[in-house]
Amino acid sequence: MKYKFIDHTADIAFEVYGSDLRELFENAALAFYDAFVDTSKLKIEREVRVECEGEDAEITLYRWLNELLYLFDTEFFAAKNVRAEIEEGNAIKATGTLEGGKFSAEMVKVEPKAITLYKFRVEKTDKGYVAFVVVDI
Repeated sequence: MKYKFIDHTADIAFEVYGSDLRELFENAALAFYDAFVDTSKLKIEREVRVECEGEDAEITLYRWLNELLYLFDTEFFAAKNVRAEIEEGNAIKATGTLEGGKFSAEMVKVEPKAITLYKFRVEKTDKGYVAFVVVDI
């Protein structure tokens, strides 16, 4: 399982899984787009590169999702395919390639307003990584 949606009162919440950080970041992007856009109707028209960095996996994933939200809001861009690269050192750097295109209003399920820090977490488990994300709608 890549991710699952969690019932939440007024927001969208999802739990994301990955065997490593690369897979966690890819699946978080897929969950984000699946929550807000009917990606089955989305055409792959271009590639977009995103980069972010943070002192740990939580901050980096938070910034990663905010990059996706920025593209969603400013360019009406959503992705069908996501590839991520993670560099771990003094900081964690995420670089991603998003394949997708411009979505129309009819394709939007609900509009995201903000990635929240409410209960936001990334945990390392014996099976890899799990993250919990709440998006304000």
